[in-house]
Amino acid sequence: MKSKNFDCVEMKRKGAEAVQSSISKLSREEEILFWQKGTAELEILKKTAEQRVLSIKDADK
Repeated sequence: MKSKNFDCVEMKRKGAEAVQSSISKLSREEEILFWQKGTAELEILKKTAEQRVLSIKDADK
């Protein structure tokens, strides 16, 4: 039997615990800003990834 090197559920739970500990001390307004900042950062990462894919596709032409 193969040993498990990576546990997705454990990773998800640890991530949720980290977020909870980060936001537990925040006010409602601070928590909203926390999520807005995270969303903005993800949107930037998404656009960067999309641009990389497009540049790779253009290079393959």
